[in-house]
Amino acid sequence: MNKKAIALGSILTLSMIVTACSGGNGNSASTPDPTQSSGGATQATEKPAEPEKPTEITIMLPLNISETPPDTIKKELEKLTNTKLTYQFFPADTYEEKLNASFATGSLPQVTYLKNQATFLQMKGAIRDGQFWEIGPYLAEFPNLNKLKPEILNNTKVDGKLYSLYIGRPLARQGIIYRKDWADNLGLGAPTTIDELYAMIEKFTNGDPDKNGQNDTLGLTDRNDLIYGAFKTLSAYFGTPNNWGEKDGGLQPEFVFDQYVATMDFMKKIRDNKLMNVDFAATSKTDQINLFTSGKAGVYIGSLQDVNSLHKDLVKNVPDAVIEVQNVVTGPNGENASWAIPGYNNVVLFPKGAIKDEEQLKKVLAFFDKMMTPEVANLMYWGIEGTHYNVQDGKAKASDNAELTEREVKGYKDSVIGEPETNGMLEGFHDLAVRVHAEQLIVESEKVAVHDPTAPLDSATFTEKGTQLQELIKDATYKYIYGDLDRAGYDKAIEDWKGRGGAQMIEEFSAAFKQ
Repeated sequence: MNKKAIALGSILTLSMIVTACSGGNGNSASTPDPTQSSGGATQATEKPAEPEKPTEITIMLPLNISETPPDTIKKELEKLTNTKLTYQFFPADTYEEKLNASFATGSLPQVTYLKNQATFLQMKGAIRDGQFWEIGPYLAEFPNLNKLKPEILNNTKVDGKLYSLYIGRPLARQGIIYRKDWADNLGLGAPTTIDELYAMIEKFTNGDPDKNGQNDTLGLTDRNDLIYGAFKTLSAYFGTPNNWGEKDGGLQPEFVFDQYVATMDFMKKIRDNKLMNVDFAATSKTDQINLFTSGKAGVYIGSLQDVNSLHKDLVKNVPDAVIEVQNVVTGPNGENASWAIPGYNNVVLFPKGAIKDEEQLKKVLAFFDKMMTPEVANLMYWGIEGTHYNVQDGKAKASDNAELTEREVKGYKDSVIGEPETNGMLEGFHDLAVRVHAEQLIVESEKVAVHDPTAPLDSATFTEKGTQLQELIKDATYKYIYGDLDRAGYDKAIEDWKGRGGAQMIEEFSAAFKQ
């Protein structure tokens, strides 16, 4: 019995050793009790780390659609970025008023988008006064934000310091969108010179391009915007500098150049001959677009990327309509040119009144760092895969339900930081041939892009009075085109501009340019 007991004990001991060494597979070994030490003493159970609390962020931005988007995208965004987001959407048409009112009352939220480059220039005074966080020193801590293009960041600096993140855009995307079916009816090709462009506009008005036997068409449709409407694009064709240009050893504003006057004369000729909507200075963008998409007007000068929406709405009214694009035409000087933006169309600032300390700032910047990952950038720009877009040939193809995408995604799309080269989001897939052509022309336009030399420069007088004084020139330009002001009156307006602070701007920008 003793020998049997000893043998049995040996077998049991060996079995226990084998079991203990096996690591356990769920069948032959039991899980060790983590509360027991090797000596059998009880230890405290280690609690799993609590998930990090979502960062609460309030964001104010302009809304370019009629209704506030639902939370479809926001909910997914919060999951991906571990945030609790409050979006304050305000209509783009009145956004500047809301922005100024919120600033005056000290109620700007942690993240404040401006409206465009003009509102950024207006805000430079407040930036200098220390109302917003300088973020440049922190970007190196965030690997994705650190990918933003230095040359574009440089264009948004104030006194050499960086306070903003930018929403990237193609440098030169302006051009001509026209009715190709009308051109074909009249035996016209794509305009390649400024004279051919005028001829197209004239024949689209007087040549019965739709062949209905009635005098009911317009050559050009334009709006109350000298920058993003037709004027600035035409001005580049004529050889005008972009906002400011080199002259007499320094910088001078664009409107003192003869090419600017030639552009006004060109527009005046079109208007005097009633080849466009003669009340264009009082025409909204919506009404401008309606003239084209209703089938009444044949030439639209603006962003070539507008071609999708113009085509979609035009064929609803004129099913057999065909449109085509042209990026640049040769000007009177025999050269091609396309005016360029500074690589962004808007920026976002971080008010010190809403972000109290460096720790909070870094949490907000961490959200934007996550926004610049492909997964988040695609969500905000394209929407949810399978609902708002699908991937085709490695690109994002928008859903056929354009209304759903616009309602749920557009509000967020306009706030994505960077561009595909820096945030990794998908390029767009286009099956509309004219849009494919437009994208090709946009790339080509960069080769002849005319840049604003003052984009990275500062002028204290320009910051203080630039916007106000620009209204004086804007008014004089419209009056000249309308025939309410002759050349002498226009020149007097320039002298008035100089006397009110313009001459000081010239000195300051010229000095900065020479440094």
